[in-house]
Amino acid sequence: MSHLLTCLTRRWPLLLAAMLALSATACSQQQGRDMARQFSEGKPDEFFQTSVDRMATLGMRDNLQSLYLLMNKLYLRNPSQWRQSGYPDAVTAARTIRQAIENRQPLPALGERRDLAALSYSLSPEFRGDRVGAFIYAIGSMLVTAHGGRTRFYVTDSINPQFVSNAARNIEKATWLLGQRQDANGVLLLFSNEISEEGSNLSFAVEFGKIVARLDLLTQILDERYRRIGLNYAQSLLLMNFLPVQ
Repeated sequence: MSHLLTCLTRRWPLLLAAMLALSATACSQQQGRDMARQFSEGKPDEFFQTSVDRMATLGMRDNLQSLYLLMNKLYLRNPSQWRQSGYPDAVTAARTIRQAIENRQPLPALGERRDLAALSYSLSPEFRGDRVGAFIYAIGSMLVTAHGGRTRFYVTDSINPQFVSNAARNIEKATWLLGQRQDANGVLLLFSNEISEEGSNLSFAVEFGKIVARLDLLTQILDERYRRIGLNYAQSLLLMNFLPVQ
């Protein structure tokens, strides 16, 4: 037994090295499989996106999905609106609005109005037509415009963080106006959130809040990104480093 312990003691460094090598090999294999899986699940155009570009793309996707969810909920709360669109049902009306937003097409009911002009008009008593569709279209077109007219972003694209922040503030104002604007008879132009003795429904405010939160997060990341670019440039001047040319 003592001879065995002596042998193990002498050979322990070798045994430990072998165990570490096997562990590293297993980890490397697992990491390799994870990387292969991630590459297989990715899309080719993702190779042309930085992490910020990817985040902006996913944020835009999620914001538009939230907007379409709000549109469906507003149609349920205001069924008379889609009937004014001229389409046979709410599904067709919603699909038309979605296509107009993503393809940057004008909405006939709004004429040539887009973005802020469309938003103001959609919440005015003078508007006649599908107010739900016009309201959602206005916010959607404003979001796309604030992101430079794109819904997907790559290394060659730039996003102005101030415009993104302004879009978030505009949505906050639009959410408040949605619950305040009334017609000549004192009836809300559109029904959304509800607080009554029977209960409360604040799902509209919650979903709008998600959009605002995503926009604010993107604004902070963009600010930090451009701040770091400026700091790196200033540091290179301060340290008298030559700037890379390739």
